Amino acid sequence: MNTPRKPEPTDAEIRELAQRWGIAGERIVLIDGLAGGEADSGHADGAGSLLGEYERLTDVRLRSSSESDWGLYIAESTKIIERALAAGHRPRSFFMTREWFARLAERLGRGSWAETACPILIGSEARVESLTGYHLHRGALASMHRPALAPVEDVVARAAADAEAEARHSRIAVFENLVDHTNLGAAFRSAAALGVDAVLVTPSCADPLYRRAIRVSMGTVFQVPWTRIEEWPAGIGVLQEAGYIVAGMTLGAGAITMRELVAEEHARLALVLGTEGQGLTPAADRLLDRRVTIPMMHGVDSLNVAASAAVAFYAMQ
Repeated sequence: MNTPRKPEPTDAEIRELAQRWGIAGERIVLIDGLAGGEADSGHADGAGSLLGEYERLTDVRLRSSSESDWGLYIAESTKIIERALAAGHRPRSFFMTREWFARLAERLGRGSWAETACPILIGSEARVESLTGYHLHRGALASMHRPALAPVEDVVARAAADAEAEARHSRIAVFENLVDHTNLGAAFRSAAALGVDAVLVTPSCADPLYRRAIRVSMGTVFQVPWTRIEEWPAGIGVLQEAGYIVAGMTLGAGAITMRELVAEEHARLALVLGTEGQGLTPAADRLLDRRVTIPMMHGVDSLNVAASAAVAFYAMQ
């Protein structure tokens, strides 16, 4: 026998919960029946309405091209939002169903969730799904201010200094033109888990702050220092000038094995992983100090880039 589903909280119940947990009434925006413009954020940059920031989240092409221009990214699930807030990122607004507001009201009224006093957009399941394009089942979404990226030189210098202070080797990962957000997120997660000091992404690489990349990384994109190299492959020179040996993963001739590279015991080592399918660009390959490969067996000629990253990062520890 199926248990009847509990009705979604009413407007009055939403406001009562807000009052109980000290959430200011002006933060509550009930979106059922509202058009996008009626919840206008008032952003001077013209990014659009608060609701507009959550529309068509499943449209990868639209969101990938627009979010950085709008100066935002979307954090999906309570766990990811917690990690973003812990990293010092600032929310523009929260977005959730009525049911999830009832579950999260206490959290929204306290600690880092409450510090910015940003709007909380609340709607029925049907309304939320119609806006986002999918069923929201991981709690809340948050539109977050996209942090400014540090210069490559600063990220590299910090990685080297941190390693030197801890009397250990320094390791940097460079992702060249990865296009799949799942691969990028998985590679970031491996970088965080296996002690990579920093990640650099090339101009044509997918966005580490795209929703899927963040989700697959389990929020580790907020933990590993990273930035985008604006000049590529010339940016390899920044690493070399900072004392890093720059190696690239390749199946090409003249490559040494990962075991041989590790045996050289470089105090500072940066590893470049190329795009899915094509691998490293010839222009980048020409500037490398080392070319390295992972030996394969049973006729397998290559690994997925995220799998290669995990193997390489473990070997480089």
